[in-house]
Formats: sequence, C-alpha cells, structure tokens
Amino acid sequence: MNIRSFYTRLWDIAPFFIRRYLKKRGQKNAAYLAHWGERFGEPYVKPVKGAIWVHAVSVGETRAAEPLLQVLRKHFPDLPILMTQMTPTGRETAQKLLPDAQCRYLPYDKPAYIRQFLKEHKPCFGILMETEIWPNLMHECANAGVPLFLANARLSEKSQRGYLKIRSLVEPAMQTLSGCYAQTAADAERLHLIGASNVHVCGNSKYDIAPPPSAKQTASAFKARIGERPVVVCGSTRVYKEQNEAEMLLKAWQGYHGDALLVLVPRHPERFDEVYETARALGFKTQKRSDGQPVAPDTQVWVGDSMGEMFAYYLCADVAFVGGSLVDAGCQNIIEPIACKVPTLFGASIYNFADTCKGAEAAGAAKQIFSAQEWHAVVSRWLLNEEERKSYADAAEAFVGRHRGASSKMADLIAESIRRQIR
Repeated sequence: MNIRSFYTRLWDIAPFFIRRYLKKRGQKNAAYLAHWGERFGEPYVKPVKGAIWVHAVSVGETRAAEPLLQVLRKHFPDLPILMTQMTPTGRETAQKLLPDAQCRYLPYDKPAYIRQFLKEHKPCFGILMETEIWPNLMHECANAGVPLFLANARLSEKSQRGYLKIRSLVEPAMQTLSGCYAQTAADAERLHLIGASNVHVCGNSKYDIAPPPSAKQTASAFKARIGERPVVVCGSTRVYKEQNEAEMLLKAWQGYHGDALLVLVPRHPERFDEVYETARALGFKTQKRSDGQPVAPDTQVWVGDSMGEMFAYYLCADVAFVGGSLVDAGCQNIIEPIACKVPTLFGASIYNFADTCKGAEAAGAAKQIFSAQEWHAVVSRWLLNEEERKSYADAAEAFVGRHRGASSKMADLIAESIRRQIR
C-alpha cells in the first residue's frame, strides 16, 4: 500500500475522532456545532456554481484573500464568489468582508466528501490561501479539471521538515497546482523542495489590506468610551502549550503605575472570560468591550471580547503588541498594527511572519522584545517619549507602502493561467 492509499484509508476512521473533537470545542464555543454537515460531505442547499472559489482556513487568511478577490473581480466580473473556511471565526469574517459571497465550510479531505463538494459547485477555479495542503482535495481538483492555485504561499523551515518526512504524499499533490505564488524567495525555495513547480515570488497580500471605513468608525466609538488616555493594545494573545500570553503580560503590567489603559484582545473567543477573570484576580480594575459602558478613569484593563474588530483596536493604540510571539505560536499578523501606523512590538516566536518581522525591525517600524518584562519596559519608555513613537509610526507607514502590490501580481498570474487553459 502506497502512502496516499494509506492516507486515504485513514479518512475512513478520522471523521469519528473529528466529530468528538468538534463536540469538545463546542462546549466552549457553540459555533463549532453549527453547519455540521458541511464538514462531512452532506449536500449543500442551493450551492453556487461556476464560482471563483477561495479556501481561507481562518480569520487571517480570509482577510488576506479580500484584496486578492478585489483584483480578481476585475478580471472575472461575471463570476460569483465561493468562500470556504475551517473555523467559525473565519466564516464570520468572510460573511462580513464579502457579503455577496457564498460562505461555507470546506469538507474534510475524504475523497467522497471532496467529490460531492466539487460536483455541487463546479468551481471555475480554486485558490488555497497560504499553506493549505490537502492531498486528496488537490488530486480530486485535478481529476475534475478544476485549476487550483496556492496563493500568498508561505512555508516555515519547521513545516518544510515535516512535509519532507511525507514527501511521497505531498510532492504529487503539489505538482497538481496550476500556480504557486510565494510570499518570499525563501518560501519559494522551500515550496519547490516539497514539490511545487511554476513558483513565483509575489509578496504578501496582507500588505494590501487597509483599515476599512467601518473600522475607523468603530475606533472613534472606542476612543469616545476610553477618553483622553494613552492606550496600549495587545492583539491576538494566545495560549500555547499551557503558556498563557495574556497572563504573562498582565503580571508584567503590575509594575506599571501610569494612567495608560491596557487593552487585551484574545485570539480566540473562548478565552474572553478567562482573560477578564485573570485580570481581576491579579488585582486590576477591569472592564469588557461588551459591557457597552464608558471606560472608567480608574479602569486599568479593558478586555476586547469581540471578533472582527482588530483594526479598530489598533487604530486606538499609542503602542501595540502582536500576540502569539511571547509564546511559541509563531506570531499573529504583525502587518495590521503597522498598517495602522502604530509603534509595534513583537516577541521571540516569529516563524509565521519571520521576513516581515525582520524587515519591519530593520526599517525602524517595529521592535522585537524577548520577555513580558522587556515588553513592559519598552512600552513604559515609549509612552513617555512621543518623538520616539512618531519615528516608529512614520517608518511603519513607509514600510507598508514599499510592500504593497502582491494582490495585483497574483491576480494577473491567475487570470493569465486561466485564459491560457481555456484557449
């Protein structure tokens, strides 16, 4: 039995365990129990057909797909949009950003599920965002004549080592792609080594994202609630292997004695109440964004218990920290606060955004710290030094400006490939 046959056989038993996992997640976040059948190959009601299909696993990938789709609409103005995700937060984000798109979960990688999905939708072509490598999906698209592209593609050294261990499974799947559009030259080389061909370095479409008018309106409402105080935003904080990033930051913040408001925005909604209770247990006067009340002058911590408002939080900030980097989760999207022209800090773990983090620091647009205590020290210094903050803000604006344009490059290459295949 070859490795792909073995992989496919595993999907005969995997759904049982996945259902148990989803039920467990559903105990903390009921959204995981909704739209259950979409994940397991059940027919979809009124499926859109002949669409531009984009698969974006969660929130970050969905946001990165938006500017790419804006350009693709110009190339293919008559095609509808189909968006697929794997997480409730990704689905919710897609519904807000792309209200005219059909949004649903992508079925798991069991061949029967994938065939049902492709038979229902008959997409014109598909785009997988970032590092979504599903061997059966890729082979079934090739069998069905659906051109498939990997866009905004990135691959860390750690992920590359993992894929190389199962190269005989991954390489044939990668060779089915009609195009692979990497963020950096290093990503392109690593993708090539696991089997991708027709690889182009296009950059990162996340640089093409700008705060929408709705985020600016929400930020104005936040500022009205907060008042004239300095604001320190810690965005997308994570818990990773029992290390609680928000708790680390809160303990360090106990040494702060100024009037700045610390805003903590957990990455996952099931952590909202936990962060609120942790802050209170550590002695902080704490409020939630969801209470709808003005932030009291003596409130020290404000918990951002909302989804889809990260730009609004960053637009309120005098200083930002990007979560997932003090714990070993590889860093969340550092481009968002930089695009908001906010002096930005990030931790030691940056493998998801290594080139961006290094480039931003070299450009003077962000700074790396290596502990919560160092974070506290730098934030305290920056809050007292407006000139230093302005220097970082100006450098951030210039840094983002130099890296825009990836969406147009990828869309042009996709359109050229599709037209060539139609001829």
